[in-house]
This record gives sequence, structure tokens and C-alpha cells, in this order.
Amino acid sequence: MESAIITGTGIYEIPGFTFTEKIIDTAYGSARVNVGVKDGFELAFLARHGLEHTTPPHQINYRANIKALQILGVSRVLATNAVGSISREIPPMSLSLLTDFLDFTSGRAFSFFDGGDTGLAHTNMDEAYCPILRTRLLELAPEHELEIIPHSVYVATNGPRFETPAEIRMYDQLGGDVVGMTGVPEVVLARELGMHYASVAYSINWAAGLEEEMTFVGDEMAELKQLLSLLLVNTIKSIEVLDCRCNEAVMIMHQPQINP
Repeated sequence: MESAIITGTGIYEIPGFTFTEKIIDTAYGSARVNVGVKDGFELAFLARHGLEHTTPPHQINYRANIKALQILGVSRVLATNAVGSISREIPPMSLSLLTDFLDFTSGRAFSFFDGGDTGLAHTNMDEAYCPILRTRLLELAPEHELEIIPHSVYVATNGPRFETPAEIRMYDQLGGDVVGMTGVPEVVLARELGMHYASVAYSINWAAGLEEEMTFVGDEMAELKQLLSLLLVNTIKSIEVLDCRCNEAVMIMHQPQINP
């Protein structure tokens, strides 16, 4: 099973798939992963917050999730992130492709390489999101009646609180386009394990301070989320070879004595 989809707020199923839940034990804890097959295509599906949205962003066991996917044989991952919009070019109800990030999280386990028996490594993040998966998402989007803004910088915050207007003004000055609570360290961990990873953000609100009052879109996004889920499946199915350098990003300084 080489393909997986990870979803966040608001997406708790993949159309057309019937999944069986598996509990995968890892050195970092256990993870709940749903596995299914449709027309011979095997897919792992992981809802970050749980299917009932019971796990807050700062409590998600990102290392267990990514390691569990590796144990299942996954090497390519497409993800979604619910975000608030900082840039006026990315209004609520729109989709944007993540191309870079700013990390303002704290207190999270953000690496498999913690020193000692786990080894020491530095990971190249000059292109954090797989270029081939990103290109294919953009190519197939019109066939799914979707428009995706091709570039956006994701600002990762800890949550579960929302950001202040002053924080949003700062993120804007630093070049942030959208803000969310779950994109990091997930993308970093996937890259450490040599996975091909890309994510599409869908905006559910203007970030704090951009409007007089913060409001969120709701049921009106149902069709868009369904189309986005189908796009992710068809994108990941359509690629036979990923000849990029995502699996060459890790520079090992001290070899781990255990499998990261």
C-alpha cells in the first residue's frame, strides 16, 4: 500500500471507499489508520483529529501517524489543511496549493532524529512539498471543476486558540498567505522518512482582524470538499513514477541505532 490521504477539519470520509480501521503500533505510540480498496487501488486514510474530531491540533501524535503510514508501506501522501486566509488573493471557499511554510509551533515532537539511538540528521526543506504531486494536482483540478491557487505560504500555529489580529499582521508582513494548526511538523516528518508529500489548503474564514468579525463557512463547502477528495484520489492514482528528490532530503550525521 503506497498511497495515503491525510485530512483535517471537515473531511472525514473519502467518496467511494469503504474503510477498515487498523490500529498500528509504533515506537512513538499507536495510530488509527483506515485502509480500503476500490477497483484494485489500495488507499490508507488518516483523519488527523479523528473521525469524530476529538483530538486538538497540539495533541495530535504526528510522529505515530507518519510512522504508521510508513509501516503500511506508504511512500506518497496527499493532505488537506483547513485554514484561515491572510492574503486577500485567497478568500474563504478557495483552494490553494501549499508551497512553503512558516513554523510558529512549539512543544511538539518535530523529528524522528532526536540524537542518541535515534541518530542525528538535518533535512533539506528547500522544496518541502513534492513538486510532482503539486504539478499533477494543478493539472487535474479543472477536470474536477476545481480551481487551485498554485502558490501559498502556510503559517503553522499551535492552537487550539485562534490567532490574534496582531499576530496575523505579523504573519502577513513575513509573507504568510494562510494560517492553520496542523501542517507542521507533519510535512517535516514525512520528508524525514523520504515520503512524497503535498497538501491543498481550503479556506474556511478570514484570519483575525481582516474583517470586523470572524465568521466561518459551513455546509456550503460540502460539494467543494467532495470534489477535492476525488481530486486527491485521482491524482495519487495517476502517477506511476515519482522521479523527484523528495527521498534524498535527509543528511545523516550520526546513523540511528533504531529504525526512525
